[in-house]
Amino acid sequence: MASPRFAMVAGEASGDLLAGHVLDAMRSRWPQLSAQGIGGAQMQKRGFEPWWPAEKLSVSGYAEVLKHLREILGIREQLRERLLAERPDVFIGVDAPDFNLGLEEQLRANGVKTVHFVCPSIWAWRRKRVEKLKKACDHVLCIFPFEPELLAKHGVPATYVGHPLASVIPMEPDRMAARRSLGLPLNGKVIALLPGSRASEVEALTRRFLKAAALLEKRHPDSWFVIPAVPALQSRISEIARGRKGPRHLTIVAGQSHGALAACDVAMVASGTATLEAALFKRPMVIAYRTSWLTYALMKPRQLQPWVGLPNILCGEFVVPELLQSNAKPDKLCGALDDWLTSPDRMRSVQERFRDLHARLLRDTATLATDAIEKVLAA
Repeated sequence: MASPRFAMVAGEASGDLLAGHVLDAMRSRWPQLSAQGIGGAQMQKRGFEPWWPAEKLSVSGYAEVLKHLREILGIREQLRERLLAERPDVFIGVDAPDFNLGLEEQLRANGVKTVHFVCPSIWAWRRKRVEKLKKACDHVLCIFPFEPELLAKHGVPATYVGHPLASVIPMEPDRMAARRSLGLPLNGKVIALLPGSRASEVEALTRRFLKAAALLEKRHPDSWFVIPAVPALQSRISEIARGRKGPRHLTIVAGQSHGALAACDVAMVASGTATLEAALFKRPMVIAYRTSWLTYALMKPRQLQPWVGLPNILCGEFVVPELLQSNAKPDKLCGALDDWLTSPDRMRSVQERFRDLHARLLRDTATLATDAIEKVLAA
């Protein structure tokens, strides 16, 4: 098929990035392809036509989703009707399982082939969701090596494609080059603060991160802090920083999370994909998260493993600390960061674990994903 038509939905920054890399490989194989749906800036750079921007779906937590539920359901209904009318050759849902799986099930029931990229965390949170996958997906693209075998037990076709970030992030990042690029001091300690890519995360964590940074600066006066802000939230983060007594040495940059992680010695990171990015950069970290009490009360009983952060899940133990909800206090965050900075042997040990993890996740993700999509297209 010389010019296949793809529909895609990516609902947040991480999904937009994943989809962008795969679109590169897809366009190399099918130069005349067309792709439309819901996506962000990385997808648009590859010629994707957004019918709605990805930001419309970038909402986290039960309580937060409820505020936007009417609009989100309206978008999904409009998208479903348009896709059934125009009938793409393959629909590719990129992450966003709460939005995509229901849509995929309806499309597949009406004869549209469906691929889901990134297996939902059925091994961590929602085991029953595997039945939904079985109904919704012709194929699942998995980014962690243990997932295809798990899905095969339930009759869900799947392919391990590696994690695309493992191909993007160098095995040995150049810390000094990153510091020069961001205008950070070459000497002394640099600490990256990543309070999240969603507005709700930024509101919940930025003040706490800044207070923890101020406390840490008293212990380590040669410290410099950098916040790589999601561009859409940079002004809000800057506003919070101006209104809050934070560290004296603070740089806020638009985007450039990879540069900040390459430049830093340690990081304080909101739970999510950024924790895996920090691990791939071989940076010791403290994982933090706070959400509404309702969201946490609903999610906690569903947790199937003792870990929340991806580095701990993939390593199978608490290799980095997790400070969640009431434990995400500035003094505790500061103490956990200080533990890293004063324990060089411990830092070297976790960096070696992260090198092993990087090697396990390193595959030609975009090509392997495109190979699997091509098989679905030809079926």
